[in-house]
Amino acid sequence: MDLYEYQAKDLFAAHGVPVLPGAVASNPEEAQAAAEKIGGQVVVKAQVKTGGRGKAGGVKLAQDPVEARERA
Repeated sequence: MDLYEYQAKDLFAAHGVPVLPGAVASNPEEAQAAAEKIGGQVVVKAQVKTGGRGKAGGVKLAQDPVEARERA
């Protein structure tokens, strides 16, 4: 099975496995709206099916919704 992280989280949740809140955003505006809904610090992650996205700059911490938009 080859899944994106958000797809795996959906499967876990559907089977009763606890997962942290999250959202999928297709653009910076959606990332900002998701961060506003989640609240607090958020992690903006590129959804790719390859390893090493953190080392490649695909995982970024955002302190607030505006920063989430900037990092998306």
